[in-house]
Amino acid sequence: MAATPQNPAAAAPRRKVSRHRGEGQWAAGHHTPLNGNEQFKKDDDGLNVRTRIETIYSKRGFDSIDPNDLRGRMRWWGLYTQRKPGIDGGKTAILEPEELDDKYFMLRVRIDGGRLTTQQLRVIGEISEEFARGSADVTDRQNIQLHWIRIEDVPEIWNRLEAVGLSTTEACGDCPRVVIGSPVAGIAEDEIIDGSWAIDEIHERYIGSKEFSNLPRKFKTAVSGSPLLDVVHEINDIAFVGVEHPEHGPGFDLWVGGGLSTNPKLGVRLGAWVPLDEVPEVWAGVVGIFRDWGYRRLRTRARLKFLVADWGPEKFRQVLEDDYLKRKLVDGPAPAEPSGRWRDHVGVHRQKDGLFYVGFAPRVGRVDGATLTKIAEVAEAHGSGRVRTTVEQKMIILDVEEAQVEPLVEALEALDLTAKPSPFRRGTMACTGIEYCKLAIVETKQRGSTLIDELERRIPEFDEPLTININGCPNACARIQVADIGLKGQLVLDDKGEQVEGYQVHLGGALGLEAGFGRKVRGLKVTAEELPDYVERVLKRFQAEREDGERFAAWASRASEEALS
Repeated sequence: MAATPQNPAAAAPRRKVSRHRGEGQWAAGHHTPLNGNEQFKKDDDGLNVRTRIETIYSKRGFDSIDPNDLRGRMRWWGLYTQRKPGIDGGKTAILEPEELDDKYFMLRVRIDGGRLTTQQLRVIGEISEEFARGSADVTDRQNIQLHWIRIEDVPEIWNRLEAVGLSTTEACGDCPRVVIGSPVAGIAEDEIIDGSWAIDEIHERYIGSKEFSNLPRKFKTAVSGSPLLDVVHEINDIAFVGVEHPEHGPGFDLWVGGGLSTNPKLGVRLGAWVPLDEVPEVWAGVVGIFRDWGYRRLRTRARLKFLVADWGPEKFRQVLEDDYLKRKLVDGPAPAEPSGRWRDHVGVHRQKDGLFYVGFAPRVGRVDGATLTKIAEVAEAHGSGRVRTTVEQKMIILDVEEAQVEPLVEALEALDLTAKPSPFRRGTMACTGIEYCKLAIVETKQRGSTLIDELERRIPEFDEPLTININGCPNACARIQVADIGLKGQLVLDDKGEQVEGYQVHLGGALGLEAGFGRKVRGLKVTAEELPDYVERVLKRFQAEREDGERFAAWASRASEEALS
Protein backbone atom coordinates (compact mmCIF):
# COMPACT_ATOMS: atom_id res chain seq x y z
CA MET A 1 0.00 0.00 0.00
CA ALA A 2 1.43 3.38 -0.95
CA ALA A 3 1.80 6.12 1.59
CA THR A 4 -0.83 8.86 1.52
CA PRO A 5 -1.49 11.92 3.69
CA GLN A 6 -4.31 9.93 5.26
CA ASN A 7 -2.10 6.85 5.79
CA PRO A 8 1.50 7.95 6.41
CA ALA A 9 2.35 4.77 8.31
CA ALA A 10 2.04 2.68 5.20
CA ALA A 11 5.52 3.72 4.10
CA ALA A 12 7.16 2.68 7.37
CA PRO A 13 8.48 -0.87 7.65
CA ARG A 14 6.96 -3.03 10.33
CA ARG A 15 9.04 -3.16 13.51
CA LYS A 16 9.59 -6.47 15.15
CA VAL A 17 7.91 -6.46 18.52
CA SER A 18 10.04 -8.06 21.21
CA ARG A 19 9.18 -8.72 24.82
CA HIS A 20 10.86 -6.14 27.03
CA ARG A 21 12.97 -7.84 29.64
CA GLY A 22 13.43 -4.78 31.79
CA GLU A 23 16.69 -3.94 33.54
CA GLY A 24 17.25 -7.40 34.99
CA GLN A 25 15.78 -6.47 38.37
CA TRP A 26 15.06 -9.50 40.50
CA ALA A 27 12.25 -7.75 42.34
CA ALA A 28 10.48 -7.22 39.01
CA GLY A 29 10.71 -10.91 38.21
CA HIS A 30 13.65 -10.66 35.81
CA HIS A 31 15.75 -13.58 36.99
CA THR A 32 17.12 -14.71 33.61
CA PRO A 33 20.82 -13.75 33.44
CA LEU A 34 21.26 -11.06 30.79
CA ASN A 35 25.06 -11.04 30.55
CA GLY A 36 28.00 -13.33 31.16
CA ASN A 37 28.73 -11.98 34.63
CA GLU A 38 25.20 -12.60 35.81
CA GLN A 39 25.34 -16.10 34.33
CA PHE A 40 28.50 -17.20 36.16
CA LYS A 41 27.13 -15.77 39.43
CA LYS A 42 23.93 -17.75 38.94
CA ASP A 43 25.89 -20.88 38.09
CA ASP A 44 27.89 -20.74 41.32
CA ASP A 45 28.26 -18.23 44.13
CA GLY A 46 31.58 -16.41 44.09
CA LEU A 47 32.29 -17.36 47.69
CA ASN A 48 32.39 -21.04 46.72
CA VAL A 49 35.57 -20.65 44.68
CA ARG A 50 37.75 -20.75 47.79
CA THR A 51 37.37 -24.50 48.07
CA ARG A 52 38.53 -24.98 44.47
CA ILE A 53 41.50 -22.69 45.03
CA GLU A 54 42.57 -24.65 48.09
CA THR A 55 41.93 -28.16 46.79
CA ILE A 56 42.49 -27.92 43.02
CA TYR A 57 44.05 -24.75 41.61
CA SER A 58 46.79 -24.28 44.21
CA LYS A 59 47.86 -27.88 43.63
CA ARG A 60 47.53 -28.09 39.83
CA GLY A 61 48.66 -24.57 39.00
CA PHE A 62 47.45 -21.57 37.00
CA ASP A 63 46.53 -23.47 33.84
CA SER A 64 43.98 -25.57 35.73
CA ILE A 65 41.80 -22.57 36.66
CA ASP A 66 38.34 -22.39 35.08
CA PRO A 67 37.99 -19.10 33.11
CA ASN A 68 34.83 -18.07 35.01
CA ASP A 69 36.72 -18.52 38.27
CA LEU A 70 39.88 -16.86 36.96
CA ARG A 71 38.29 -13.64 35.71
CA GLY A 72 35.15 -13.75 37.82
CA ARG A 73 34.61 -15.60 41.08
CA MET A 74 38.19 -15.34 42.37
CA ARG A 75 37.55 -11.64 42.90
CA TRP A 76 35.26 -12.57 45.80
CA TRP A 77 38.47 -13.60 47.57
CA GLY A 78 40.49 -10.54 46.63
CA LEU A 79 42.28 -11.98 43.59
CA TYR A 80 42.68 -10.31 40.18
CA THR A 81 45.03 -11.50 37.48
CA GLN A 82 47.63 -8.82 36.85
CA ARG A 83 48.77 -7.42 33.53
CA LYS A 84 51.36 -9.32 31.55
CA PRO A 85 54.58 -7.24 31.38
CA GLY A 86 55.47 -5.47 28.14
CA ILE A 87 51.97 -4.86 26.77
CA ASP A 88 51.61 -1.18 25.89
CA GLY A 89 48.51 0.88 26.58
CA GLY A 90 47.42 0.94 22.96
CA LYS A 91 46.61 -2.76 23.20
CA THR A 92 44.57 -2.59 26.41
CA ALA A 93 41.19 -2.45 24.65
CA ILE A 94 42.23 -4.66 21.73
CA LEU A 95 43.60 -7.85 23.23
CA GLU A 96 41.49 -10.67 24.64
CA PRO A 97 41.55 -11.18 28.42
CA GLU A 98 43.73 -14.28 28.14
CA GLU A 99 46.28 -12.26 26.16
CA LEU A 100 46.46 -9.61 28.89
CA ASP A 101 46.54 -12.04 31.82
CA ASP A 102 49.83 -12.77 33.50
CA LYS A 103 50.08 -15.96 35.52
CA TYR A 104 50.32 -13.90 38.70
CA PHE A 105 47.71 -12.17 40.82
CA MET A 106 47.08 -8.97 42.66
CA LEU A 107 45.88 -9.85 46.16
CA ARG A 108 43.87 -7.26 48.09
CA VAL A 109 43.98 -7.45 51.88
CA ARG A 110 40.73 -6.16 53.31
CA ILE A 111 41.21 -3.62 56.15
CA ASP A 112 37.80 -2.43 57.38
CA GLY A 113 38.00 1.02 58.93
CA GLY A 114 41.71 1.14 58.06
CA ARG A 115 42.46 -0.45 61.44
CA LEU A 116 45.61 -2.54 61.85
CA THR A 117 47.67 -3.83 64.72
CA THR A 118 51.42 -3.77 64.35
CA GLN A 119 51.34 -7.56 64.38
CA GLN A 120 48.98 -7.55 61.40
CA LEU A 121 51.09 -5.00 59.54
CA ARG A 122 54.20 -7.06 60.16
CA VAL A 123 52.51 -10.17 58.77
CA ILE A 124 51.48 -8.30 55.61
CA GLY A 125 55.07 -7.10 55.25
CA GLU A 126 56.41 -10.62 55.67
CA ILE A 127 53.93 -12.00 53.11
CA SER A 128 55.00 -9.26 50.70
CA GLU A 129 58.66 -10.16 51.11
CA GLU A 130 58.15 -13.91 50.85
CA PHE A 131 55.41 -14.23 48.25
CA ALA A 132 54.96 -10.87 46.44
CA ARG A 133 58.48 -9.80 45.42
CA GLY A 134 58.33 -7.10 48.07
CA SER A 135 55.41 -5.27 46.45
CA ALA A 136 52.80 -3.36 48.48
CA ASP A 137 50.48 -0.43 47.81
CA VAL A 138 48.24 1.41 50.28
CA THR A 139 45.00 2.10 48.40
CA ASP A 140 42.56 5.00 48.58
CA ARG A 141 40.06 2.64 50.21
CA GLN A 142 42.32 1.78 53.16
CA ASN A 143 43.34 -1.64 51.84
CA ILE A 144 46.82 -2.96 51.08
CA GLN A 145 47.44 -4.64 47.73
CA LEU A 146 50.19 -7.11 46.90
CA HIS A 147 51.37 -8.25 43.46
CA TRP A 148 53.20 -11.19 41.87
CA ILE A 149 51.13 -13.69 43.89
CA ARG A 150 51.22 -17.29 42.63
CA ILE A 151 48.07 -19.38 42.93
CA GLU A 152 50.14 -22.10 44.60
CA ASP A 153 50.87 -19.74 47.52
CA VAL A 154 47.36 -18.40 48.13
CA PRO A 155 46.23 -20.95 50.78
CA GLU A 156 49.34 -20.32 52.86
CA ILE A 157 48.87 -16.55 52.55
CA TRP A 158 45.26 -16.91 53.71
CA ASN A 159 46.39 -19.00 56.68
CA ARG A 160 48.86 -16.34 57.78
CA LEU A 161 46.43 -13.46 57.34
CA GLU A 162 43.58 -15.20 59.13
CA ALA A 163 45.85 -16.20 62.02
CA VAL A 164 46.11 -12.49 62.88
CA GLY A 165 42.49 -11.56 62.16
CA LEU A 166 42.81 -10.35 58.56
CA SER A 167 41.22 -11.68 55.39
CA THR A 168 40.65 -11.09 51.69
CA THR A 169 36.96 -12.05 51.87
CA GLU A 170 34.89 -10.00 49.39
CA ALA A 171 37.76 -7.57 48.90
CA CYS A 172 36.70 -7.49 45.23
CA GLY A 173 33.68 -8.77 43.27
CA ASP A 174 29.97 -7.93 43.05
CA CYS A 175 29.53 -7.81 46.80
CA PRO A 176 30.01 -5.47 49.78
CA ARG A 177 33.62 -4.30 49.55
CA VAL A 178 35.70 -3.00 52.46
CA VAL A 179 33.84 -0.69 54.84
CA ILE A 180 35.94 2.45 55.02
CA GLY A 181 35.91 4.43 58.23
CA SER A 182 37.54 7.36 59.96
CA PRO A 183 41.11 6.28 60.72
CA VAL A 184 40.97 8.23 63.99
CA ALA A 185 37.63 6.82 65.15
CA GLY A 186 37.50 6.63 68.91
CA ILE A 187 40.61 8.73 69.49
CA ALA A 188 40.12 12.15 67.85
CA GLU A 189 39.39 15.07 70.20
CA ASP A 190 36.79 16.59 67.88
CA GLU A 191 34.91 13.42 66.91
CA ILE A 192 31.10 13.67 66.75
CA ILE A 193 30.53 9.92 67.14
CA ASP A 194 32.65 6.76 66.93
CA GLY A 195 31.36 4.45 64.19
CA SER A 196 33.74 1.55 64.90
CA TRP A 197 31.07 -0.65 66.47
CA ALA A 198 28.88 -0.37 63.36
CA ILE A 199 31.77 -1.29 61.06
CA ASP A 200 32.51 -4.35 63.18
CA GLU A 201 28.85 -5.40 63.24
CA ILE A 202 28.46 -5.05 59.46
CA HIS A 203 31.57 -7.15 58.97
CA GLU A 204 30.53 -9.77 61.50
CA ARG A 205 26.92 -10.15 60.29
CA TYR A 206 27.17 -9.75 56.55
CA ILE A 207 30.66 -10.06 55.06
CA GLY A 208 31.12 -13.54 53.64
CA SER A 209 27.38 -14.20 53.91
CA LYS A 210 25.50 -15.40 50.86
CA GLU A 211 22.68 -13.01 51.73
CA PHE A 212 24.58 -10.28 49.88
CA SER A 213 27.24 -12.15 47.91
CA ASN A 214 25.46 -11.73 44.55
CA LEU A 215 24.86 -8.02 43.96
CA PRO A 216 24.52 -6.36 40.55
CA ARG A 217 27.97 -4.76 40.95
CA LYS A 218 30.38 -3.79 43.70
CA PHE A 219 28.99 -1.99 46.74
CA LYS A 220 31.04 0.61 48.62
CA THR A 221 30.40 1.71 52.20
CA ALA A 222 31.71 4.58 54.35
CA VAL A 223 31.16 5.28 58.05
CA SER A 224 32.67 8.27 59.84
CA GLY A 225 31.85 10.51 62.75
CA SER A 226 34.69 12.93 62.06
CA PRO A 227 33.88 16.62 61.44
CA LEU A 228 36.62 16.53 58.80
CA LEU A 229 34.30 14.37 56.61
CA ASP A 230 37.30 12.10 56.10
CA VAL A 231 35.84 9.14 54.15
CA VAL A 232 34.83 10.74 50.81
CA HIS A 233 31.23 9.97 51.70
CA GLU A 234 29.83 11.64 48.56
CA ILE A 235 31.22 8.93 46.25
CA ASN A 236 30.14 5.78 48.10
CA ASP A 237 27.07 3.65 47.45
CA ILE A 238 26.12 4.22 51.08
CA ALA A 239 27.62 6.54 53.66
CA PHE A 240 26.90 7.27 57.30
CA VAL A 241 28.14 10.77 58.16
CA GLY A 242 28.40 11.96 61.74
CA VAL A 243 25.90 14.65 62.80
CA GLU A 244 24.44 16.03 66.01
CA HIS A 245 20.64 15.78 66.07
CA PRO A 246 19.06 18.66 68.04
CA GLU A 247 16.76 16.26 69.92
CA HIS A 248 18.39 12.82 69.73
CA GLY A 249 22.08 13.65 70.01
CA PRO A 250 24.96 12.25 67.95
CA GLY A 251 24.21 9.85 65.11
CA PHE A 252 24.60 9.59 61.37
CA ASP A 253 23.18 11.31 58.29
CA LEU A 254 22.37 8.74 55.59
CA TRP A 255 23.67 9.15 52.02
CA VAL A 256 23.22 6.82 49.03
CA GLY A 257 24.07 6.56 45.36
CA GLY A 258 27.55 8.04 44.98
CA GLY A 259 30.19 6.75 42.57
CA LEU A 260 32.64 7.86 39.92
CA SER A 261 34.01 5.81 36.97
CA THR A 262 32.91 6.92 33.50
CA ASN A 263 29.52 8.23 34.64
CA PRO A 264 30.16 10.04 37.92
CA LYS A 265 27.40 10.92 40.37
CA LEU A 266 27.57 12.42 43.84
CA GLY A 267 25.62 10.70 46.56
CA VAL A 268 22.37 12.18 47.83
CA ARG A 269 21.02 12.64 51.33
CA LEU A 270 17.89 10.74 52.30
CA GLY A 271 17.27 13.27 55.08
CA ALA A 272 17.33 10.49 57.67
CA TRP A 273 19.14 10.42 61.02
CA VAL A 274 20.38 6.96 62.07
CA PRO A 275 21.53 6.17 65.63
CA LEU A 276 24.67 4.07 65.97
CA ASP A 277 22.87 0.88 67.01
CA GLU A 278 20.65 0.98 63.90
CA VAL A 279 23.44 1.46 61.34
CA PRO A 280 23.90 -2.26 60.50
CA GLU A 281 20.15 -2.78 59.99
CA VAL A 282 19.81 0.30 57.78
CA TRP A 283 22.93 -0.71 55.87
CA ALA A 284 21.42 -4.15 55.21
CA GLY A 285 18.18 -2.54 54.03
CA VAL A 286 19.99 -0.41 51.44
CA VAL A 287 22.08 -3.37 50.26
CA GLY A 288 18.87 -5.40 50.01
CA ILE A 289 17.33 -2.77 47.74
CA PHE A 290 20.42 -2.88 45.55
CA ARG A 291 20.36 -6.68 45.40
CA ASP A 292 16.65 -6.85 44.52
CA TRP A 293 16.11 -3.70 42.45
CA GLY A 294 19.57 -3.02 41.03
CA TYR A 295 20.00 -3.11 37.26
CA ARG A 296 21.57 -6.39 36.13
CA ARG A 297 21.00 -6.14 32.35
CA LEU A 298 23.97 -3.90 31.49
CA ARG A 299 27.17 -3.85 33.56
CA THR A 300 27.61 -0.18 32.73
CA ARG A 301 24.33 0.64 34.54
CA ALA A 302 24.57 -1.86 37.35
CA ARG A 303 25.78 0.45 40.14
CA LEU A 304 23.36 1.71 42.79
CA LYS A 305 23.86 5.32 41.62
CA PHE A 306 21.74 4.66 38.52
CA LEU A 307 18.82 3.30 40.53
CA VAL A 308 19.00 6.24 42.94
CA ALA A 309 19.10 8.69 40.02
CA ASP A 310 16.02 7.09 38.45
CA TRP A 311 14.01 6.74 41.66
CA GLY A 312 15.08 9.91 43.44
CA PRO A 313 15.81 10.13 47.19
CA GLU A 314 12.15 10.34 48.24
CA LYS A 315 11.13 7.08 46.60
CA PHE A 316 14.33 5.36 47.69
CA ARG A 317 13.68 6.30 51.31
CA GLN A 318 10.06 5.20 51.06
CA VAL A 319 10.98 1.76 49.70
CA LEU A 320 13.68 1.40 52.35
CA GLU A 321 11.26 2.24 55.14
CA ASP A 322 8.14 0.44 53.88
CA ASP A 323 9.58 -2.73 52.34
CA TYR A 324 12.88 -3.37 54.12
CA LEU A 325 12.93 -1.73 57.55
CA LYS A 326 9.15 -1.87 58.13
CA ARG A 327 9.33 1.41 60.05
CA LYS A 328 9.96 5.10 59.51
CA LEU A 329 13.35 6.69 59.93
CA VAL A 330 13.87 9.86 61.97
CA ASP A 331 14.38 13.05 59.98
CA GLY A 332 17.73 14.65 60.64
CA PRO A 333 20.13 17.49 59.83
CA ALA A 334 22.78 17.68 57.14
CA PRO A 335 26.45 17.50 58.15
CA ALA A 336 28.28 20.76 58.70
CA GLU A 337 30.97 21.90 56.32
CA PRO A 338 34.28 20.09 56.96
CA SER A 339 36.27 21.56 59.82
CA GLY A 340 39.58 21.55 57.94
CA ARG A 341 41.06 21.89 54.45
CA TRP A 342 43.04 18.64 54.66
CA ARG A 343 41.15 15.46 55.51
CA ASP A 344 44.03 12.95 55.60
CA HIS A 345 45.13 13.37 59.26
CA VAL A 346 48.77 13.84 58.24
CA GLY A 347 50.95 15.53 60.85
CA VAL A 348 50.96 15.50 64.65
CA HIS A 349 47.57 15.65 66.40
CA ARG A 350 46.44 15.33 70.01
CA GLN A 351 44.16 12.44 70.91
CA LYS A 352 41.28 12.85 73.36
CA ASP A 353 43.24 10.80 75.93
CA GLY A 354 46.17 13.25 75.87
CA LEU A 355 48.43 11.09 73.70
CA PHE A 356 49.19 11.96 70.07
CA TYR A 357 48.73 10.38 66.67
CA VAL A 358 51.11 10.99 63.78
CA GLY A 359 50.01 10.75 60.16
CA PHE A 360 52.59 10.35 57.42
CA ALA A 361 52.73 10.25 53.64
CA PRO A 362 54.15 7.43 51.54
CA ARG A 363 54.73 8.43 47.91
CA VAL A 364 51.41 7.93 46.06
CA GLY A 365 50.66 4.96 48.31
CA ARG A 366 53.65 2.97 47.11
CA VAL A 367 55.55 1.16 49.85
CA ASP A 368 57.08 -2.32 50.06
CA GLY A 369 57.09 -5.27 52.39
CA ALA A 370 60.30 -4.32 54.17
CA THR A 371 58.98 -0.80 54.80
CA LEU A 372 55.71 -2.12 56.22
CA THR A 373 57.69 -4.25 58.67
CA LYS A 374 59.80 -1.23 59.65
CA ILE A 375 56.66 0.88 60.18
CA ALA A 376 55.40 -1.80 62.57
CA GLU A 377 58.72 -1.70 64.45
CA VAL A 378 58.73 2.11 64.63
CA ALA A 379 55.12 2.15 65.84
CA GLU A 380 55.89 -0.32 68.61
CA ALA A 381 59.00 1.60 69.64
CA HIS A 382 57.29 4.99 69.84
CA GLY A 383 53.54 4.30 70.06
CA SER A 384 51.47 1.32 71.15
CA GLY A 385 50.43 -1.40 68.77
CA ARG A 386 47.95 0.45 66.56
CA VAL A 387 48.34 1.70 63.00
CA ARG A 388 45.76 3.10 60.57
CA THR A 389 45.44 3.56 56.81
CA THR A 390 43.49 6.44 55.27
CA VAL A 391 41.41 6.99 52.13
CA GLU A 392 44.15 9.32 50.84
CA GLN A 393 46.82 6.56 50.61
CA LYS A 394 48.36 7.72 53.90
CA MET A 395 49.09 5.98 57.22
CA ILE A 396 48.82 6.92 60.90
CA ILE A 397 50.55 5.71 64.07
CA LEU A 398 48.43 6.05 67.22
CA ASP A 399 49.05 6.45 70.95
CA VAL A 400 52.33 8.34 70.95
CA GLU A 401 53.60 9.94 74.17
CA GLU A 402 54.52 13.61 73.77
CA ALA A 403 58.19 12.86 74.44
CA GLN A 404 58.15 10.27 71.65
CA VAL A 405 56.65 12.49 68.95
CA GLU A 406 59.88 13.98 67.60
CA PRO A 407 61.83 10.70 67.72
CA LEU A 408 58.95 9.05 65.83
CA VAL A 409 58.88 11.80 63.20
CA GLU A 410 62.64 11.44 62.73
CA ALA A 411 62.37 7.65 62.43
CA LEU A 412 59.69 8.03 59.76
CA GLU A 413 61.79 10.59 57.85
CA ALA A 414 64.60 8.04 57.74
CA LEU A 415 62.19 5.72 55.90
CA ASP A 416 61.16 8.53 53.47
CA LEU A 417 57.77 8.61 55.18
CA THR A 418 57.42 12.23 56.12
CA ALA A 419 54.92 13.57 58.65
CA LYS A 420 55.67 17.08 57.35
CA PRO A 421 55.10 16.69 53.60
CA SER A 422 54.91 19.39 50.98
CA PRO A 423 51.43 20.01 49.55
CA PHE A 424 52.55 18.01 46.51
CA ARG A 425 53.70 14.97 48.48
CA ARG A 426 50.63 15.23 50.68
CA GLY A 427 48.05 15.76 47.95
CA THR A 428 49.16 13.48 45.09
CA MET A 429 47.49 10.08 44.66
CA ALA A 430 47.83 7.50 41.90
CA CYS A 431 46.08 4.28 40.97
CA THR A 432 47.94 1.06 40.17
CA GLY A 433 48.47 1.98 36.51
CA ILE A 434 49.83 0.00 33.59
CA GLU A 435 52.52 -1.67 35.69
CA TYR A 436 49.98 -4.22 36.95
CA CYS A 437 46.44 -3.27 35.89
CA LYS A 438 44.86 -4.87 32.81
CA LEU A 439 42.56 -1.88 32.27
CA ALA A 440 45.28 0.76 32.37
CA ILE A 441 46.57 2.70 29.39
CA VAL A 442 49.43 4.65 31.00
CA GLU A 443 51.91 4.51 33.88
CA THR A 444 50.92 6.26 37.11
CA LYS A 445 52.88 5.48 40.28
CA GLN A 446 56.37 6.44 39.12
CA ARG A 447 54.99 9.39 37.19
CA GLY A 448 53.27 10.67 40.31
CA SER A 449 56.46 10.30 42.34
CA THR A 450 58.50 12.14 39.71
CA LEU A 451 55.89 14.90 39.52
CA ILE A 452 56.13 15.42 43.28
CA ASP A 453 59.91 15.86 43.06
CA GLU A 454 59.66 18.27 40.13
CA LEU A 455 57.01 20.47 41.74
CA GLU A 456 58.87 20.58 45.06
CA ARG A 457 61.95 21.76 43.18
CA ARG A 458 60.16 24.24 40.91
CA ILE A 459 57.60 25.81 43.30
CA PRO A 460 59.06 25.28 46.79
CA GLU A 461 57.07 28.21 48.20
CA PHE A 462 53.66 26.75 47.25
CA ASP A 463 51.79 26.07 50.49
CA GLU A 464 48.11 25.74 49.56
CA PRO A 465 46.15 22.49 50.03
CA LEU A 466 46.05 20.83 46.61
CA THR A 467 45.03 17.42 45.31
CA ILE A 468 46.57 15.88 42.19
CA ASN A 469 45.00 12.53 41.32
CA ILE A 470 46.49 10.37 38.57
CA ASN A 471 44.53 7.57 36.92
CA GLY A 472 45.73 5.07 34.34
CA CYS A 473 42.38 4.75 32.54
CA PRO A 474 38.85 6.31 32.57
CA ASN A 475 37.60 4.22 35.52
CA ALA A 476 38.57 6.81 38.16
CA CYS A 477 39.97 4.51 40.86
CA ALA A 478 42.10 7.50 41.89
CA ARG A 479 39.07 9.85 41.95
CA ILE A 480 40.18 12.16 39.12
CA GLN A 481 36.86 14.00 38.77
CA VAL A 482 36.95 15.29 42.35
CA ALA A 483 40.58 16.43 42.50
CA ASP A 484 41.91 19.95 42.12
CA ILE A 485 43.94 18.54 39.23
CA GLY A 486 42.66 15.21 37.92
CA LEU A 487 44.66 13.39 35.27
CA LYS A 488 42.91 10.67 33.24
CA GLY A 489 45.36 8.44 31.41
CA GLN A 490 45.04 8.05 27.64
CA LEU A 491 47.17 7.99 24.53
CA VAL A 492 47.72 11.44 23.00
CA LEU A 493 49.66 12.91 20.07
CA ASP A 494 52.92 14.69 20.78
CA ASP A 495 54.28 17.63 18.75
CA LYS A 496 55.69 15.16 16.20
CA GLY A 497 52.28 13.60 15.66
CA GLU A 498 53.30 10.38 17.39
CA GLN A 499 51.08 8.54 19.86
CA VAL A 500 52.47 8.70 23.41
CA GLU A 501 51.26 8.32 26.98
CA GLY A 502 49.40 11.34 28.29
CA TYR A 503 46.41 12.63 30.21
CA GLN A 504 43.11 14.38 29.81
CA VAL A 505 42.96 17.11 32.46
CA HIS A 506 40.11 17.77 34.93
CA LEU A 507 40.43 20.96 36.99
CA GLY A 508 38.66 22.20 40.09
CA GLY A 509 36.92 19.10 41.41
CA ALA A 510 36.23 18.84 45.13
CA LEU A 511 34.65 16.82 47.93
CA GLY A 512 33.48 18.10 51.27
CA LEU A 513 33.42 21.86 50.80
CA GLU A 514 31.45 22.74 47.64
CA ALA A 515 31.63 19.18 46.30
CA GLY A 516 31.55 18.89 42.52
CA PHE A 517 33.27 17.50 39.47
CA GLY A 518 36.27 19.05 37.79
CA ARG A 519 36.10 21.12 34.65
CA LYS A 520 37.42 19.76 31.37
CA VAL A 521 39.02 22.34 29.07
CA ARG A 522 38.13 21.64 25.48
CA GLY A 523 40.94 19.85 23.68
CA LEU A 524 43.31 20.01 26.64
CA LYS A 525 45.49 16.92 26.75
CA VAL A 526 49.01 16.78 28.14
CA THR A 527 51.74 14.30 27.27
CA ALA A 528 53.45 12.53 30.14
CA GLU A 529 56.69 14.32 29.31
CA GLU A 530 54.98 17.73 29.42
CA LEU A 531 53.13 17.04 32.69
CA PRO A 532 55.49 18.82 35.15
CA ASP A 533 55.67 21.88 32.88
CA TYR A 534 51.89 22.00 32.57
CA VAL A 535 51.14 21.67 36.30
CA GLU A 536 53.81 24.26 37.16
CA ARG A 537 52.34 26.69 34.64
CA VAL A 538 48.78 26.34 35.95
CA LEU A 539 49.78 26.63 39.59
CA LYS A 540 51.82 29.78 38.95
CA ARG A 541 48.81 31.32 37.17
CA PHE A 542 46.68 30.41 40.17
CA GLN A 543 49.18 32.12 42.47
CA ALA A 544 49.15 35.23 40.28
CA GLU A 545 45.36 35.47 39.78
CA ARG A 546 43.81 34.16 42.98
CA GLU A 547 41.80 36.36 45.29
CA ASP A 548 42.49 36.48 49.02
CA GLY A 549 41.80 33.07 50.54
CA GLU A 550 40.57 31.60 47.26
CA ARG A 551 40.98 27.85 46.87
CA PHE A 552 42.39 26.35 43.68
CA ALA A 553 39.04 24.69 42.85
CA ALA A 554 37.19 28.01 43.06
CA TRP A 555 39.80 29.75 40.90
CA ALA A 556 39.74 26.94 38.32
CA SER A 557 35.96 27.20 37.99
CA ARG A 558 36.16 30.89 37.01
CA ALA A 559 39.52 31.04 35.20
CA SER A 560 39.70 31.46 31.44
CA GLU A 561 40.47 28.48 29.24
CA GLU A 562 43.68 30.22 28.29
CA ALA A 563 44.77 30.36 31.93
CA LEU A 564 44.07 26.66 32.33
CA SER A 565 45.86 25.56 29.14
